[in-house]
Formats: sequence, C-alpha cells, structure tokens
Amino acid sequence: MQSFILLDTAYYDNVLREKEFYENPSIELVAIEDGQVVGLIDIEYEVEAGTVCSKGKGLGGMIWHIAVHPDYQRKGIGHQLLKEAEEIAREKNLNQLEAWTRDDEWVNIWYEESGFNKISSYYHVHMEGQEELKQAIESKHRDLIPILGFAHYVGEDVTSIKEQFKRVHECNCYVKEL
Repeated sequence: MQSFILLDTAYYDNVLREKEFYENPSIELVAIEDGQVVGLIDIEYEVEAGTVCSKGKGLGGMIWHIAVHPDYQRKGIGHQLLKEAEEIAREKNLNQLEAWTRDDEWVNIWYEESGFNKISSYYHVHMEGQEELKQAIESKHRDLIPILGFAHYVGEDVTSIKEQFKRVHECNCYVKEL
C-alpha cells in the first residue's frame, strides 16, 4: 500500500507505522482506484453508550482516521467513504459520529460541509527545547533532562499559551447526527 502523506496537516507528527486495531467493533473502509488504496476511513463504534465517544447521547462512532492520498484528493473520495460509513453506522443503530481534528482550516471546512457541527475544543501544546520545557515541566531527577513535551491546555488564557510556546494547535470536536 502506498503511504498517505500527512506533511501538509497539523497532524504530521502523529504518524503510525501499523494499522490500529480497535477494542470495540469498527467500520473500516478503503477506496481503491487504479489497483491501489487511495482512501480510508476507520470508525470505532459503541455497543454501550459512552464507551468510545465523549459527546452526544446514545450510541456513537468515533472517526479515528479518514484520509485520501494526495494524488487523489478533490475527487469526492472522502465524501464517498463518509457516506458509505454513515449508511453502515445507521444499520448498526448508531445515532451520531464524533471526530476530533486540529486547526487545519481545510479539514475543519470539510467536516462542516459534511454536516458536522463543532461542539468543543481545547489546545495541543508541543514543547521543544529546554527553554519552552522549563516553563511547564520540571524533572525531579537531577540527571533527567526533558527535551520534548506534549500537553493538553483546557484553560481560557490561550493568548498567553500561544506567546509562551511556538507550536499550539486548537483541537476541535465535531459531531454529526445520523
């Protein structure tokens, strides 16, 4: 299978070497064109409400991955995968889909155009180097020196966080009623 390039997204640092397997049942679809995988969607879904999704009521499905190979984007493949997954989700008696994404404008627009509503957000804070890390993390071990850090910021003063750290991304939650 050809690689899906994520370098043009805010998730470029969240690349997995192997396909994930889910604890709960899942809807896993691929789009094939010219004999190769060009798109995919993975949705882990609940058989008991509140075990996978954190928003909404009733049974839901979490979109963990949706991607289209860069050479095949803008052809409606993502929308087709989502539409097929929604049909299967309805057959499984799911009443909503939940998705989380960072602050890539084009991705957020895609979710909104696909009928999702943004319902909440918080911030991913990436810390690099001793100067940034000193502001947030302190080692109790004299010989242990933090080099990288990652944190969730859920407070109100986003401006000061963005001033302190170079890489801060808003992480948005979208929900679509089925």
